[in-house]
Amino acid sequence: MTLAAQDISVRLGNTQILEGVHAAFARGQVSAIVGPNGAGKSTLLDCLAGLRVPDMGEVSLDDAPLTDIPPGQRAQRLGYLPQVQDVHWDIDARALVAIGRFPHRGAFAGESEMDRSAIDDAMAAMDVTGFAARSVNSLSGGERARVLVARVLATQPDWLLVDEPLANLDIAHQLDMLAALQKAAHDGGMGVVMVLHDLSHAMNFADHVLMLDSGMVAANGGPADALSVQNIENVYHVHARWLESGDGQKLLYSAPHDQA
Repeated sequence: MTLAAQDISVRLGNTQILEGVHAAFARGQVSAIVGPNGAGKSTLLDCLAGLRVPDMGEVSLDDAPLTDIPPGQRAQRLGYLPQVQDVHWDIDARALVAIGRFPHRGAFAGESEMDRSAIDDAMAAMDVTGFAARSVNSLSGGERARVLVARVLATQPDWLLVDEPLANLDIAHQLDMLAALQKAAHDGGMGVVMVLHDLSHAMNFADHVLMLDSGMVAANGGPADALSVQNIENVYHVHARWLESGDGQKLLYSAPHDQA
């Protein structure tokens, strides 16, 4: 039960975005894709979601080439949320979350009991049940982001691929979001793959970390190994040190090399 990038490369014009990326992601785990700006994180996620076909290599789902899987099946198995989360129509929050059930329903079928349960569970997981009747466009950026994640969760996919899910969220809701995604993986058996900038969040919530640098794999493994001080200093060009809080959480201290 894996989603794998097999030596994939992507080039845009004269720029090599990804080069020879090889990585496998497992269901039941939270995987974080990290790296500096321009490292190729979002492009890799697009490839994993089947939205971009790599120039070389391939993406496979349970050992089958992703391009061989019919679009309808892919829509049921892969849930994807991009970094840009605009909503271009004015509907209430519950109606937006309900869109996540479309891959499981006929063109003119009404909501089944299973659909309603999935919608309700997804909204509860993202703490947006209280917004059900509110217009999406009346919500704050953080509230809208949580509704959009609930829409993807409502699909009940095997895989949840999210690009920067913590953008626009305050600290409390960042932690709630990470806990909900961790629960979807550990308790629900989903494979969660997310692009993150905050290395402390990746260390504390991810089971697996893939670090990219200039489109290539710089580290790949458990968070303690992938996010070693040496790897962080090599890739981000900063002085780094991990600090441990009283509750066992790890926090990253970093500073420019000239301030070390």
